[in-house]
Amino acid sequence: TEVTKKLEEVVLIWTKQIRQVLVESEQIRREADDVGPSAELEHWKSRMSLFNSLLDEIKSSRVKKIISILQAARSKTLKQWKELDCSITIAANEAKDNVRYLYTLDKFFGPLANASPVMMEHIPSLMNTVCMIYCTSPYYNTSEHMTSLFLKITNQMINTCKTYLCEG
Repeated sequence: TEVTKKLEEVVLIWTKQIRQVLVESEQIRREADDVGPSAELEHWKSRMSLFNSLLDEIKSSRVKKIISILQAARSKTLKQWKELDCSITIAANEAKDNVRYLYTLDKFFGPLANASPVMMEHIPSLMNTVCMIYCTSPYYNTSEHMTSLFLKITNQMINTCKTYLCEG
């Protein structure tokens, strides 16, 4: 029982740390007013990396051994642990899925940033791809994500036009 108690303390520390990561990942992002759409992809890539490394740690043999010992001891701390494990898995899947979908837009980011204001030729394909993401992504099709993406696309278009006007 002393070993179980020590292991429960370890799991409670992990639980607290993981909760902190989850809370921080859900906080509203502070970004510059003129940030472009590639920042959205970078955000999700960073988040994917964070949650994948967290998942790797949770799936490590050391953690699995501790959890199996606590399962054998019928520890009450495992309920919280399982909920967090599920939350991390969902967050990792969301980030992975969002990166996959946002990569389909990546081919438009360069032309959008480097084109003259006659970038209109890229807009229909870009909008079709955004529509496809909205219709098919299980995670990215929220108004919050779409608004953020459209804001960044608009910012990029404005920055491209400003650059064109200042250089021309």
